[in-house]
Amino acid sequence: MPLSEHEQRMLEQMERALYAEDPKFASALEGNGLRTYTRRRVYQAVAGFLAGIALLMAGMVAQLIWVSVVGFLVMLGCAVLAVTGWRKAPKPGEHPQGTARRQVRPKRSMMDRIEQRWQRRRDEQGH
Repeated sequence: MPLSEHEQRMLEQMERALYAEDPKFASALEGNGLRTYTRRRVYQAVAGFLAGIALLMAGMVAQLIWVSVVGFLVMLGCAVLAVTGWRKAPKPGEHPQGTARRQVRPKRSMMDRIEQRWQRRRDEQGH
């Protein structure tokens, strides 16, 4: 569903406020975010899996069982990372899980503080 004009203006206002308040943080958020991170993690896991196969085969050729075992463990670990990373990756156009407002915890993350600050500003403006 496309955003209404009011929602687009509010989004632009939020972006300007974020750039004004913390330009370094805003530029860090410009990337593709979680989707790029999980995709990169899956690619790294696949590369690690291939390295594990190479270790497994090298251990078999050199008749060093411990190298083969290490290769198998690397393969297993990378396969787990790839599968969990693939499942956690948001689909195109989908918002990542966990973006809903969370309850305040005793130790708040930076995003929780930013979200709380933004909500406070909206409440002060009467929205």
